[in-house]
Amino acid sequence: MAADPLVYTARWTVRQYEVDAQGHVNNAVYLNYAEELAARHAEALGFGQGWAEAHGGYWVIRGHRITYHAPARFGDELELTVRVEMVRGARGQRRTTIVRPADGVLVAEISTEWVWLRLRDGRPAAVPRELVELASRSRDMGAGGGSLHGTGGA
Repeated sequence: MAADPLVYTARWTVRQYEVDAQGHVNNAVYLNYAEELAARHAEALGFGQGWAEAHGGYWVIRGHRITYHAPARFGDELELTVRVEMVRGARGQRRTTIVRPADGVLVAEISTEWVWLRLRDGRPAAVPRELVELASRSRDMGAGGGSLHGTGGA
């Protein structure tokens, strides 16, 4: 079965500078993780920064909603999976899950709303058709049996 282009998974290890005084990954770091994973996903699909600029736009984050389930600590290996849930109009929605594979514990879930802006004036604009069609076609085909897998540590 073909991989679902709307899903991307990577693993990396928590670094010392990512933890707070309590020894947990700092809350803001989870948002960095979600943004890094989204960028890796876009690049892996060929829709990264170069593609965006060639199509006269770029993505910005409008907002995050995060739910913490369990702490991650220095040295923990984490598996992060992002799924594109929606691309419509000038918006995109991604959901990131972070799991500690050693024990299968769900660490956090992050929902991120993205907005496509025009390079020339920084105003919201319709997402290029090519990307909207990919998202629509993948959902219509019921893709979900696989994922693109990233490599190694951030």
